[in-house]
Parts: sequence; structure tokens; C-alpha cells
Amino acid sequence: MQVPKTRTALASNVFRREIGAHLPTVDHGRGLYIVDAEGRRYLDASGGPAVSCLGHSDPDVIAAIKDQLDRIAFAHTSYFTSESAEGLADVLIESAPTGFGKVYFTGSGSEAVEASLKMARQYFMQVGLSSKTRFIARHLSYHGATLGALPLGGIEWRRKLYEPLTMQCSFIPPCYSYRFREPHESEEDYGQRCADALEDEILRLGMDNVAGFIAETVSGATLGAVPAAPGYFRRIRDICNKYNVLLILDEVMCGMGRTGSAFACLDEGIAPDMICIAKGLGGGYQPIAAVLVSNRVYDVFATGDRIFHHGQTYMGHPTVCAAALAVQKKIRDCNLLENVQEQGRYLQDILVFRLGQHPNVGDIRGRGLFVGIEMVTDRKSKDPFDAKLKVHSRIKQAALRRGLICYPGGGTVDGKRGDHILIAPPFTVKRPEIEQIVDLLEQAINDVVNEL
Repeated sequence: MQVPKTRTALASNVFRREIGAHLPTVDHGRGLYIVDAEGRRYLDASGGPAVSCLGHSDPDVIAAIKDQLDRIAFAHTSYFTSESAEGLADVLIESAPTGFGKVYFTGSGSEAVEASLKMARQYFMQVGLSSKTRFIARHLSYHGATLGALPLGGIEWRRKLYEPLTMQCSFIPPCYSYRFREPHESEEDYGQRCADALEDEILRLGMDNVAGFIAETVSGATLGAVPAAPGYFRRIRDICNKYNVLLILDEVMCGMGRTGSAFACLDEGIAPDMICIAKGLGGGYQPIAAVLVSNRVYDVFATGDRIFHHGQTYMGHPTVCAAALAVQKKIRDCNLLENVQEQGRYLQDILVFRLGQHPNVGDIRGRGLFVGIEMVTDRKSKDPFDAKLKVHSRIKQAALRRGLICYPGGGTVDGKRGDHILIAPPFTVKRPEIEQIVDLLEQAINDVVNEL
């Protein structure tokens, strides 16, 4: 059956994210570019939500997938392991923080977060601390869409519809200097104040009741690439140690080289108890995620009943792991993290040069090739645009019309108001392409603000 090149939303049998949305049909991709069925070309400056770390149609990754398919596509992990899964776990542990020894594969970032919560619960059950059932997260965060991960998200409207089906979580403020640092505070003092809120919340709930604290090492879609203040995560680590609370870092967006290090927490000088990874792990070539588990946590499972009471059909899928292994080997063998650091500095420099004094650009922040631009009505007041204007969505559409893909976010300030744009190009990006990204983004921003 021949599928038409384009189809209106009404003619489609796909249940889309947005009912009635008219979307172009993708035809193919090469490198940094995606081409639709009508021949329109788009510079992919965000890889969707920071997924396509190698760009599109990498021949080495495709060859690895084909090779695995020629051998076997699938074998269930209750019967077999595979060379691709074993090799991928080896590569991940080689670059992980000190004290990590095991990798648990899942199919998505949401699944990885949910698995980490179950691990935390079973860990404390097996050490005889069954009262530890509560989790603490941060306001204005996002950790996934499943019923286990959703209640950890710090934006109320995302949770509200499903709250009767989900567990209860607590929230502390984010570490978001641009919005919440007091004028008299240094960055370090602000970071300490934010971290101390975790201790206050643990004491409020009772240390015997708190199992874990979860945070994005560098915030992703909800705040727009906000790194923590210096010293924040070291203080968080100390608090978790003091009260026997597991520290789970969500690096689904910011991990796997996106910030210039294999894991973003390496730049913070700490090792958590678990790390959730996804998007850049497989680079979009296959759906894969994972939880990296510290020896401290794993040893309890290994010496207890030796079963983690959780599992899904496609975890550790040989073909999926083969794709991710090829992605990670290419990042390593081509020294792409050096390019992430170099081009990331250039991206921020040119954004500051071109947009740093723009009357409607309040902040430019990020780390590596993970950069956020926050929009405001006025630089001095930092007032956000009226949420009804959906400025972030308008910029996305204006950019698409100019042939640029960027990742928009709303509710940046309080879950309702605030707009930002994420830029997260492939690790292979070069200076001329970065200059083109900034040119097109500046034009798109001006298109929108001039029509408001």
C-alpha cells in the first residue's frame, strides 16, 4: 500500500500529541538536516528534545544495526544476554563516576526514572528500612510521563489530571539563579541556600520516611538548560549522606556528552547513587534508556533475594543496544566531547554577542551544546510575556518557516508564565553551522516580537 506524502490531521489514523495538528511528513535526514516529503530542508538545531547527538543517518550506526539484525534482532533477557548489551554496559561504566558498576537498560527516560524509584524502594526494604517511601523533587522540574515518574514533575498542570492515580511527592525550590538569587547573594551562597531546603524538607517529613531526592543535573525542558550554582550539588550530596537518602540524578537530557562530559555530574565533582540516562545514549537511532547503579545500591540487591522485582519485555534489546553502542563508540573514538566543549563555548559566545542586549532576551545559559534562551518583556524587570501569547511556540513556528528546528518551552517562571528556547545541536556541529543557527534563531525571534 502506498502512503501519501502528506496527510491532513483529519485524514490520519495516528493519535497525535496535539489533536488536529497538521504536521509535515518527514522524508529523510542527513547530518544536521531533516528533509520533509515536499522537499523542505530544516537545520536540526535541537535534535528534537536533545536526542540526535550524531545527527541523522550516520553510516556507522546504521551498519551496526544492520549487522545485529543479520545475527538476531531480539532475545528476551530472562533467557539470554547479548554482546551488544554487555559491550554497551562496559562502555558506560568506563566513563561513569567512581563507584558505579552496573547498568539497567530500559526503553525511555520515563521508564528509567520509574525503575530508579522502584530500586530505591526495594533497596530500603532489603536493608530493613521499610518506612522510607517518600521522594523529594524540585519545583519546575520534569522527570517523565509515566504514572511513576509524573508525580516527581514540579509543574502542577502536568500532574493535576492524573493526581488521583499517582503517589505523593514533596518539592523544594529549583536552583535557578537568574530568577531567584537575591541581589546580595553570591552564586555560592545562593546554591547553599537552595540546597539547605532539602535538609529542611527531609526533617519536615522525617528522615525515616524519605527514600530519595531526584534532580536534573542541568535542567532540561522546563527551565531551559539551567546549570546549578557552584557547590550546590556537593551540599546536596552531603545532605543525602547525612540522612541516608538516595541521590538520583536525572541526566536524560543533559547526560551522555551533551554538556561536554560523559555525565553532567562529573562537572559537579560528585557521584550520586543512581543516574538516569536516555536521549543521547542512542542518539535517536533506536529507543533506549538506562539507570546506572552505584555499587552501594547494587550490592544490597546482590546479597539479598538477588531479584529486582521489575522488568519489561524490550529491556536490553540486542538491536537497540547495538545502535547505542555504535553511537557511544563514535563519540569516544572521534573525540566528540572535545568538539562539544569547543563549539558549546562558541555557541554561547555568539548568542551573547548577537542576542545578549536584545530587549526581549533576558538570559542565555547552559553548558556545552545545551543552551537556553529565556524571553522577557523587558530585560531590566525580567517580566515574562503573558502566557496566552505562547511566545515560545510562536518562535518555534517562526523558526520552522525559516528552516530551523529549535525546542520551545513554556511555564519557565512559575509553571504557567515564562518562555524559553533550547538549542542542542549534534556533537558534530561546526562553526559555520552554529553561525547559521544563530542567524536563523535571531530572525525568528525578531519575527515574533515584531508582531506582538
